Amino acid sequence: MKNFQQIPQQQPDTPLLDQVDTPADLRQLDEKDLPQLADELREYLLYVVGQTGGHFGAGLGVVELTLALHYVLNTPEDKLVWDVGHQAYPHKILTGRKNRILTLRQRGGLSGFPQRGESPYDTFGVGHSSTSISAALGMALASRQKGETAKHCAVIGDGAMTAGMAFEALNHAAGSDADMLVVLNDNRMSISENVGGLSSYFSRIWASRLYNQIRREGQKVLSHVPPASEFVRRTEEHMKGMVSPGTLFEEMGFNYIGPIDGHNMSNLVDTLQNLYSLSEPVLLHVVTEKGRGFTPAEEDPIRYHALAKIDPAPVQKVSSPSKPKYQDVFGQWLCDMAGHDNRLVGITPAMREGSGMVEFSKAFPDRYVDVGIAEQHAVTLGAGYACEGLKPVVAIYSTFLQRGYDQLIHDVCLQNLDVTFAMDRAGLVGEDGASHAGMFDTSFLRCVPNMVLFTPSDENETRKALNTAYHHSGPAAVRYPRGTGPGAHIEPGLDRIEIGKGRIVREGERIAILAFGTIAAAGLEAAEKIDAWMIDMRFAKPLDEALIRQLANSCDLLVTLEENVVAGGAGSAVLEYLSRENLRAAALCLGLPDYFQSQASRSDLLREAGLDADSIEQSIRAKLG
Repeated sequence: MKNFQQIPQQQPDTPLLDQVDTPADLRQLDEKDLPQLADELREYLLYVVGQTGGHFGAGLGVVELTLALHYVLNTPEDKLVWDVGHQAYPHKILTGRKNRILTLRQRGGLSGFPQRGESPYDTFGVGHSSTSISAALGMALASRQKGETAKHCAVIGDGAMTAGMAFEALNHAAGSDADMLVVLNDNRMSISENVGGLSSYFSRIWASRLYNQIRREGQKVLSHVPPASEFVRRTEEHMKGMVSPGTLFEEMGFNYIGPIDGHNMSNLVDTLQNLYSLSEPVLLHVVTEKGRGFTPAEEDPIRYHALAKIDPAPVQKVSSPSKPKYQDVFGQWLCDMAGHDNRLVGITPAMREGSGMVEFSKAFPDRYVDVGIAEQHAVTLGAGYACEGLKPVVAIYSTFLQRGYDQLIHDVCLQNLDVTFAMDRAGLVGEDGASHAGMFDTSFLRCVPNMVLFTPSDENETRKALNTAYHHSGPAAVRYPRGTGPGAHIEPGLDRIEIGKGRIVREGERIAILAFGTIAAAGLEAAEKIDAWMIDMRFAKPLDEALIRQLANSCDLLVTLEENVVAGGAGSAVLEYLSRENLRAAALCLGLPDYFQSQASRSDLLREAGLDADSIEQSIRAKLG
């Protein structure tokens, strides 16, 4: 296997890969050619991500596994379901999209994740983790009901396996005796490091046709002698338990195979070919290395989880102080508040780096809790901490809080518990697309009793909002976007703001713009062009009703702005208040559209949604006729 030290800037020569447009072409190759094909695919993947940016390490780690799966499975008739999709770039290259892969994550181009509408080889659309086993099981049971013989395979990572949903699906799959293969791609050694010669030897035995034929026939014979059957089953189970971590899966009803080396092409293909003939729930444990074949990624897999597009000729710029990302604003506040109050506990569902909690985890390791990919558990865990008088802060992406919604309602808000939610990635997220966009949190949070929802407009307001939410005795959420803000000066203290009170940014004539969140910058630009009031509302719940009444009685038009869907959002809250109080002011609600926007730059998506300054101005003028 080749090992690369840098990302190629020119498209590499890939003579073998050029012969493969679909998996059918792949299956025409001699098995001895697959290692060379793996090298070419890995080098081409390095080139592509250097050109487009995107998820990186996971794809490098599954090059051999992807080739082996498509080589053995008869895709797309056999169904291959990828979990999350971070690792699916090699899959896309091999399934008819090699010539379009350079449009990855761009407007009108390929999605960064599998999408059903993009290719028949993308059997299930993903983006959030831990869905693959459930989806593949549904497909397998449907095939059985229709009398079809297609094979079904779910590929799930060890991180995604920490989610309760994955174990719910495993339990159901074993109970239904479904004909499906689950490939556990263990790229962090979090389950076991047991990949020595002995375990590989036993894995080859357990995957062999002879072993499984004897196993099946023996079970048939001994099924009439229950004590003997149980003795044989437990003997096999304990033999495997001595050299593998698979006892849990065996207890659930899966035939566990592994762990095997996920970069040994010959062993992978042999094992998968042997397992292809089985028609029972099988779990194959494959150990891979994230970033495999690219030395910098092997040495720092966290840093190289994803990669920005490489500019081949960077423009020389005068250095200026860099603006902090919102996640960094949160991370600094978290450390400051933890130093001030020893009751604070920081909770994350496997998003330490993305949520800006690295420094906190180092400075306060006893108060840092990473629950893995388990958003529901993270929310209720926070509720448990709050019951005992501590001050939990749950750092979670907006789109992932959707997964813990029942827990938020039932376990936190119903009991009015003191849990603070720091909601990163609220609003549009650009190239990551609809699966990661925080489009709905204002709508699904403001309708819940006892919840306070902050919508800060810049970095300094975000720090103040976090501090105020933390000191509020009850559930509170602060929503802020991905990336950097306008560059507001951040006051270093721990000042609070009055809950439910907006602030007047600009006085105007007969139009008032009420902005919720960081969309306020575009709103202010539009307000200056049309001489409108500009209000930073600060809160979607509770609203500053006194200020809204004042403006409704003095202005001809109230315009609400939010980076959330219009349906049920902050604009809807303003309309509800106007209706309830019989205030006659005309209103215009601007927000995200009632459809899922595809991947593109954030600025393009805002323009498409009519939320850039020029579009806001045009919408207001059109409303006024």
